[in-house]
Amino acid sequence: MLLNIDFNSDEAIYIQLRNQIIIGIATARIREGDPLPSVRQLADNIGINMHTVNKAYSVLRQEGFVKLDRRKGAVISLNIDKMRAISEMREDMAVVLARGICKNVSRDEVHQLVDELYDLFSNRPQE
Repeated sequence: MLLNIDFNSDEAIYIQLRNQIIIGIATARIREGDPLPSVRQLADNIGINMHTVNKAYSVLRQEGFVKLDRRKGAVISLNIDKMRAISEMREDMAVVLARGICKNVSRDEVHQLVDELYDLFSNRPQE
């Protein structure tokens, strides 16, 4: 699993990890049932603290993307219902759209971007 962490970003490293794993699931680079690297292994590979990886995995578990198994560690497990997903998207998108409006991004530009990203993620290979 290839993760690119920007150590100069204002975004917390655990959030970067979380986001990249979610994008990996959406683009089918990571699939349901795939194990994630152990906390120690991923921390060593990236060169970050184990607590940071553990926090990312905990957030992914709380959000319904990962289950923690004593034998297998963190495993991709998508048990999130659609209404909850829509509610979470609404919260996340509210801030992103507000930022765009502050920067004079038009409704058409937002729609074009959403369509582009949706197509990117929805054209993943089907199982």
